[in-house]
Amino acid sequence: MLIVGNWKAYVESSAKAKALYAGAKRLSVKGKHEIVIAPSYPYIGMLAGGKAGPSLASQDVSVTTGGAATGEVAAGALKELGVEYVIVGHSERRAQGETDADITEKARHALAHGMTPILCVGETERDSEAQYLKGVRAQISAVMEKLTPKERLTIVIAYEPVWAIGKTGSEAITPSDLGEMILYIRKVLADFVPGRANMKVPVIYGGSVDPLNIRSLASGTGVEGFLVGRASTDVATFSSLVKALS
Repeated sequence: MLIVGNWKAYVESSAKAKALYAGAKRLSVKGKHEIVIAPSYPYIGMLAGGKAGPSLASQDVSVTTGGAATGEVAAGALKELGVEYVIVGHSERRAQGETDADITEKARHALAHGMTPILCVGETERDSEAQYLKGVRAQISAVMEKLTPKERLTIVIAYEPVWAIGKTGSEAITPSDLGEMILYIRKVLADFVPGRANMKVPVIYGGSVDPLNIRSLASGTGVEGFLVGRASTDVATFSSLVKALS
């Protein structure tokens, strides 16, 4: 499975970043899963260049190709540091006003530089008429319709229901609900990647994943990995989470 640890802005010291990376490296070397970590920009450069260990991801990427764009980080700079994945369309970025057009451009910039976009999609809430499904379809379609057939095969879809973030127990997503959403996302993807090739596009899940529920969420749901937030910024918790899948 693909397990992505999104550190967000929780890590504010180089000592902690190094400890987390070392823990992820042990999991990567010893385990059967692909471990990816997404530090904030300053730590990408610090952690880059290791001979073995987890892959690096960026939490975002600029829509610019460089030039007069203060504060932006272009795809070329990330690629040079060894970044392999780029998270695009995260719910926290969408909440700040990022549009589907912005997200599409970011995905295309990542692909153009040989990096794999992790496209986050998901509803903010659910309604009894299932209108939220149209929103998820629109988020996927907005990006996929702008990509070439080859590019569509080199993207990861991360289902990230906003309403489930921070929830536990009966308020969190159930394996049954997750399985249904994975099937629905596969159905949407079939419009762009028909036939058996559809299964080459990994679909992962993010939203209140912890060592207690990850095994049930992975069992029989069709999910192919997880996007982990705050739980990935504690060495013991992240290790337990990964080991629960073994």
